[in-house]
Amino acid sequence: MSDQDEQPEHEQHFRVEGMVPTGDAIITARFDRDDSHTYDGYVSSGGYTALRKALTEMSAATVHNEIKLSEIQGRGGAGFPAGIKWGFLPEGVYPRYVVVNGDESEPGTYKDRMLMERDPHQLIEGTVLTCYAVDAAQAFLYVRGEMALAQERLAQALNEAYERNLVGRNVLGSDFSVDITLTWGAGAYIVGEETALIESLEGERGMPRLKPPFFPAVKGLYLQPTIVNNVETLANVPYIVNEGGQTFHDIGAPTSTGMRMFAVSGHVNRPGVFEVPNGVTTFRMLFEAPEYCGGVRDGRAIKAFIPGGASAPWFYEEHLDFPLDKPTVDKAGSMLGSGAIVVMDERTDVVAACWRIVRFFARESCGKCTPCREGTTWLERVLKRILDGAGRAEDLDTLLSVSENISPGLTFPPRQTTICPLGPSAVAPITSAIERFRDEFEHYIDHGVPKDGIDRHPITATGVPVHA
Repeated sequence: MSDQDEQPEHEQHFRVEGMVPTGDAIITARFDRDDSHTYDGYVSSGGYTALRKALTEMSAATVHNEIKLSEIQGRGGAGFPAGIKWGFLPEGVYPRYVVVNGDESEPGTYKDRMLMERDPHQLIEGTVLTCYAVDAAQAFLYVRGEMALAQERLAQALNEAYERNLVGRNVLGSDFSVDITLTWGAGAYIVGEETALIESLEGERGMPRLKPPFFPAVKGLYLQPTIVNNVETLANVPYIVNEGGQTFHDIGAPTSTGMRMFAVSGHVNRPGVFEVPNGVTTFRMLFEAPEYCGGVRDGRAIKAFIPGGASAPWFYEEHLDFPLDKPTVDKAGSMLGSGAIVVMDERTDVVAACWRIVRFFARESCGKCTPCREGTTWLERVLKRILDGAGRAEDLDTLLSVSENISPGLTFPPRQTTICPLGPSAVAPITSAIERFRDEFEHYIDHGVPKDGIDRHPITATGVPVHA
């Protein structure tokens, strides 16, 4: 038998030269169905079989072990293995809670919203299975305030699940009972951070807590043990329970297992959400393949792209052949983060792009930490001054100096002077843009306009684009 014959089928497929790796969709498999958000549509395509299997054939510990075996990494930003995270709950301490983080608000990120709108029962099943695995009797679905359709469909799905005893007392006739509460916030970016989300759930203003002592697994919601996972992470749980942790692990790369969703926006022909083999697909494949984004618009070259949400340091042409693999991207000085990729073509005004991102973080700062509250505002104002044609020769040094006070050393992962990473998130676009495109900043300062060949988008004092 040849070495190739001994390889798993998916490994052979991925290694054929020139072939784009496309795996069978897991959590987006129902997206092409008109009834994907309904109970009937979900059940007719295999929904709730994992829950029945778990309650009749598997102990809670067995379900937990399958998640650990899968080595699924959290899909919300930090990428911490979910199975290990669940194991941090202290034994014998009750009540304990599961919180589903559906406050998706990183600029460019919209994959979790798609899951909540198009397949809400999958998320509910994954949540119930998670509660079963960690012995929690109460879960909370926290949805971003602006996501009205997601809220409506989750509410309808939750009602349907309660009516059919898939949630509630003695689920499906078992000894396991669980309640799920749907709630939503007011649209604050900061509550995407798990401790700030917990504060919001408790009725307080969404501000992050100090860690330690407030690690959610030990002192979370109501100061009780709490697991916080994002939507995409828990949507994978039914598949893992049905097919086994090893099956999930064998998809993708050993260091980045399973399939993963990426939301691609910006200057590509087909922006959208794509579920791809994790750790195997490269950025170039994702951007250029007709199965995915179909190339950069108007045949232009890529100038830069953000690999993991607005808080991630930028990547460039030399990174296009990097796989969507957490260790690889981390080592290169960025992150896959929230699964949001923003593509900027060769005509992009990077000074304006940098300002728009920094302005977002300045507006979304909760104000708890002085370096973030003051520093992000200063950064936004200096960048706006440059764009207005009033830039000064010392402005670039000022930007880097303020950035250094927020994130000492300007390294990534960042060293923080703040409780949460929001402050350093505003630093990432500045260090990326100035390091790579310093000449474009200097041209703005010297001439008040971008360099030739750059598309200029008029910006008012409020930052709203002006259209002719």
